[in-house]
Amino acid sequence: MPMKYSDEALAALTESFEGVELKVYPDPATGGEPWTAGMGHTGPDVFPGLVVTPLMVKVWAHQDVGKAETAVNNYVKVPLTQHQFDAMVDFVFNVGVGNFLSSTLLRLVNAQDFASADLEFGKWVKAGGHVMPGLVKRRAAEAAWFATGT
Repeated sequence: MPMKYSDEALAALTESFEGVELKVYPDPATGGEPWTAGMGHTGPDVFPGLVVTPLMVKVWAHQDVGKAETAVNNYVKVPLTQHQFDAMVDFVFNVGVGNFLSSTLLRLVNAQDFASADLEFGKWVKAGGHVMPGLVKRRAAEAAWFATGT
């Protein structure tokens, strides 16, 4: 049976780092596209001037987390604890499925080298070629969640 992202991790990881934004804002790395709203949602349905409602945020978060859950469930071939799964879902939510599939993190998890995998989170801290302090904090939180569930 596929694992599900916990409500605790959604609040502690995804929502705490993404925030909930009812106004459309530009990507922090580019100053423009992709436009973002809600809880880090991007796509053709997000554009300058869009009026975002709390219901839209909830629907988008469910869809976006669902894609990340599916990726982790489909491509991780070894058993995970709930906190390992949660950390990986937040990671995929943030970096995207394509980046996840080519990541050393996925390779190490599938090799059950969890100690080395834990260190991989900290390598994903750049956007637009620059280290982003928010990503440094997020990756540290994901690594801690992966290792201990806190």
